[in-house]
Amino acid sequence: MDGFGHVNNSSYLTYLEEARDEYITDLVGETVHRVVIRRIEIDFVSGLTQDDDLVDVHVQLTAVGGSSVTLDERIVTADGRVAATAQTVLVHIDESRTAAARWPDAARAALESAVATTAKVDE
Repeated sequence: MDGFGHVNNSSYLTYLEEARDEYITDLVGETVHRVVIRRIEIDFVSGLTQDDDLVDVHVQLTAVGGSSVTLDERIVTADGRVAATAQTVLVHIDESRTAAARWPDAARAALESAVATTAKVDE
């Protein structure tokens, strides 16, 4: 909490990170889970306070590139109020963790399947 009794803005990024990590790990497994954030854009829609207690983070995979993925994310309170929206680009990196690396075939297939499933739900 910050001095105004609100959840500090940096905490929103932690909430997003935890949900994003779990989402990607569920899709591609722990063994290929070497990703870094290339870009994140966040809109703080409404403040969170202690009274909000728990929040949900919704993660949706929207695009798969050669070594990257794009995710749309939302932090939502128990009563349905959106606290923040974000778009994050993650890049899969090599074992030395120094350069971008193409997704392994199995991971790419899982990621592309998740995008296709999302597209069908949105139609």
